[in-house]
Amino acid sequence: MNKLPELCVHENKRFLMTKDGEPFFWLADTAWELIHRLNSTEVETYFKARAAQGFNVIQTVILGELNGLTVPNANGHLPLQDADPNQPLEEYFAFVDEVLSKAAEHGLYVALLPTWGDKVLKAWGQGPEVFNEDNARSFGKYLAERYKDQSHLIWILGGDRAAEGDGREFQALWQAMAQGIDEGEASGIKKLKSYHPQGGSSSSMWLHNESWLDFNMLQSSHGKNINNWTMIQEDYQLSPIKPTLDSEICYEDIPVPPWDTWTEKQGYIREYDVRKAAYRSVFSGGCGVSYGHHFVWQMYDEGREAMYNAEELFTWKEALERPAAKQLNYLFRLMASRPFTRTVPDQSIIMNQDTSSEGYICALRDSENTFALVYTPKSKKVVVDLEWLEGTEAYLWIYCPRTGAVTPLGKHEHSKSYAVDLPDEEDDWVIVIDNYNSAYISPGGSTLNAFVFY
Repeated sequence: MNKLPELCVHENKRFLMTKDGEPFFWLADTAWELIHRLNSTEVETYFKARAAQGFNVIQTVILGELNGLTVPNANGHLPLQDADPNQPLEEYFAFVDEVLSKAAEHGLYVALLPTWGDKVLKAWGQGPEVFNEDNARSFGKYLAERYKDQSHLIWILGGDRAAEGDGREFQALWQAMAQGIDEGEASGIKKLKSYHPQGGSSSSMWLHNESWLDFNMLQSSHGKNINNWTMIQEDYQLSPIKPTLDSEICYEDIPVPPWDTWTEKQGYIREYDVRKAAYRSVFSGGCGVSYGHHFVWQMYDEGREAMYNAEELFTWKEALERPAAKQLNYLFRLMASRPFTRTVPDQSIIMNQDTSSEGYICALRDSENTFALVYTPKSKKVVVDLEWLEGTEAYLWIYCPRTGAVTPLGKHEHSKSYAVDLPDEEDDWVIVIDNYNSAYISPGGSTLNAFVFY
């Protein structure tokens, strides 16, 4: 098995890094039903495609959401005997072993959920509820012992659920699972842990002060123009400081909710919506972002019932090539072309802010004042403050989030404000402001790999 560098929290507590000191920008794809629905050949196809597109993390789950305890996987195997977490079935977990090994071979980290949240709190899910504090701890220990020597795993508890609900609290249960994981990997590699919450919330709402939670995850969910930058900023202001990211932005090609009354007029989430959610979360302080496609997460194929579908269907293989999956690599490359772990969100750079949800502009500034990145979803003239910039001259660029193309605007003397005129033919753009003497490479010009940066 290819052994990837171990991950840890960056020394500034805002980002992630490898334990050998390289910054790590999280760019994940969402494949919740990967283990449950795909066979070995299909897993290889999926990993090969996502690795080629520049993703470095895959989010998936062992006990799947879609009848994961009662419907066998593609090999005909169930995960548990009598739906009992204390009775894992070897044939199923041998396939989990194979999936994780294939991910490492493709240079991919796996953000691995032991279970979908409906096995703890059924709520709107299929369940059944099978976990309590005791078997959550033993199941966590079983998994951690099995994978104690694998460096490319990140443990993600939760699974689209709050840590409370139905008049019950589940913080102690998730803490027990985390303790079991710690026990199981005591003689192995200690891995990062987080928690995937339900839509419109962050893990910080219930678990921020838990010692086992290394970084926060939020789920801004699947509407248009959701203010995920506000959610990121709320996490960013918390103490103790922990990295945070949007682990479920709006899925590409999902019908715009509400789904139970959906009409064609509501339309679908498209690549523009995805880019807006991704860039605005990162440029507000996120340590990365998780993409998802509506038909990839569920591994939809002909003959299956699609979740929340309206009138438009893609097989998961077709959906792998949808535009946003390719375009988010330009975000990755942009961040990799600057020392991004020094960045802090700073909206004061923007002097003509659009306060609407559709048009809100987000900016990152280098804490050493040598560069800034500004994302605008629709404004065609953005006035930026340059007084904060070190040196006497600025060098400005326009960066295209759709293609990665760069337009140099040249050198400009410092001034209180500078108006950047943007092309009319497309909606969203990134403005890159550099200290001229820093001699940074062209934005997005990094050719480095998924976990080694500037």
